[in-house]
Amino acid sequence: MKRQGLTDAAYEAARRLYATDRGRAASVAMFWTAVDAFRLRMREGRVSEARRMFLALQRLSVRLPDEEGRIADTLKRCGELLTDGSPAATPSLAPHALLGQWGEEVAARYLRERGYEIVERDWHSGHRDIDIVARRGRLYVFVEVKTRRNHDFNDPIDAIGRVKLLNLCRAISHYVCSHGIDCHRFDVITVVGPQGCPTPEITHLEDISVTELQRPR
Repeated sequence: MKRQGLTDAAYEAARRLYATDRGRAASVAMFWTAVDAFRLRMREGRVSEARRMFLALQRLSVRLPDEEGRIADTLKRCGELLTDGSPAATPSLAPHALLGQWGEEVAARYLRERGYEIVERDWHSGHRDIDIVARRGRLYVFVEVKTRRNHDFNDPIDAIGRVKLLNLCRAISHYVCSHGIDCHRFDVITVVGPQGCPTPEITHLEDISVTELQRPR
């Protein structure tokens, strides 16, 4: 597809593969097709979309080997293209965002090890999003992931406020209706540990109701 100039088709094919396979080959394919899609959006003047894709490229790049520096160089060039040659203005992920991305990777791996298929990652319905959509048999599981470096502050689950809960309910309802799902639940996975920790503390709360999350602790 890429050689035929079907940039978006190649990107979508790689994205579908990457949703279920986070191995090296799928990750590399996802990165380079996303780079092509980013450049296409810049040529078409779709800068807002390109900016979001650039941030996704930054998140993806931390998972890829880069012995020859090609990935770092490509990111630099994309950043310069996005900011019209001003590297200082290149957007970058804040430390807490990188920690959250790592926590989602940990949660997805945890689910796969327990027999779940990862159907979607960072699924969006307008400005609302679902971190992970997983499936085991007919059961679809919508997962909110919360990550903290340690227990010095509030428990990760306490970060799910009323507005976030409302948005989650709406996003899940949209997904269920648009995909014709008749069996689903809502889970919360908390991950506690410094980014890259080989043994983070993982808590999986299954079949959570909104009223349960709103209950004082």
